[in-house]
Amino acid sequence: MNSALTPGDGTRAVRAGLPAPVKHEPTLPGPVFAAHFHLPGEPTGPYTYGRDSNPTWTLLERAIGELEHPGGPVETVCFASGMAAISAVLFSQLRAGDAVVLPDDGYQALPLIAERLRAYGIEVRTAPTAGDAQLELLEGARLLWIESPSNPGLDVCDIRRLVAAAHAAGVLVAVDNTLATPLGQRPLELGADFSVASDTKGTTGHGDLLLGHVTCRDGARAEEIRGWRKVAGAIPGPMEAWLAHRSLATLQLRIDRQCANALALAEALGERREVSGLRYPGLPDDPSYPLATRQMRRYGGVVSFVLPDRAYAERFLESLRLVDDATSFGGVRSSAERRGRWGGDAVPDGFIRLSAGVEDPDDLVADVLRALDEAAERRVTG
Repeated sequence: MNSALTPGDGTRAVRAGLPAPVKHEPTLPGPVFAAHFHLPGEPTGPYTYGRDSNPTWTLLERAIGELEHPGGPVETVCFASGMAAISAVLFSQLRAGDAVVLPDDGYQALPLIAERLRAYGIEVRTAPTAGDAQLELLEGARLLWIESPSNPGLDVCDIRRLVAAAHAAGVLVAVDNTLATPLGQRPLELGADFSVASDTKGTTGHGDLLLGHVTCRDGARAEEIRGWRKVAGAIPGPMEAWLAHRSLATLQLRIDRQCANALALAEALGERREVSGLRYPGLPDDPSYPLATRQMRRYGGVVSFVLPDRAYAERFLESLRLVDDATSFGGVRSSAERRGRWGGDAVPDGFIRLSAGVEDPDDLVADVLRALDEAAERRVTG
């Protein structure tokens, strides 16, 4: 049993960021909608103008910080989207003449950011996530960007090893932790300088808002991130921030169910002859499993696999009843998509990224297996 001084993940998620109780006041105060605040005299104090700060952001940022690095001194900065959070780290830390090391198998929008970085005179180096290949590109770099597990391929790299090598070379390290969430992996505890996530996905988990965050151990770095947010205006809306904080209370319940469902799906998919390239870090025979067990606390809710061809994959998606065809992951409702339809990922035409929701596991597995059967039957009769 956890003592009161070391609460478990569920307890921490339920209580994270809440203000001290006040008689007749709600446990979680409602969103504060304000473009400006009363400010007589000198402009000092925590709240001056709506682009700089907001009480609703403060509570959410405190909550996420408690989940990212429990008990540690950290600062979190929330953003209007995951892309805004990613951009804040890269564009606040890099200058013309610097070099950055990115994964070449990461989030689909990274190549778009790379184009912008090059246009600003920043050297962009890329290498795969698997095998810690980014190690070879660290010399003379300013920043290393890690995505582990990678999206959508689900490769895992040794974050501790990469961080140690980067810091020895004077290189900052940022980890995109979107797939894992703070309950699945804590990059700051693995040594990273920045933990970044699109909270649109598993952190908030309901598929009804856009949000992102950056958490830092170094207050000066956090101030640089915050300054970029102010200049770019990439601020979250108060309602989105409040909804996100409300959603954190069920984070552990959601993540545990999603992970269990993902494992059940991966095990069932592994028995199907038409399925190849199956990846899930929680499968004992997955290439990433030995490393994932050392640095991840939960393996996430996303499974990837390959069906014979594009038409087969599309028939499978059309046959699903409990799984939405949608381009996101981490939600309470299961979703899946053929990633090749976007053209930005180096994946086969039949590559499927499936995000397990919180449905009954037997129902979810049955739906996926039935859809595979229907896809095969329609291939024969068609």
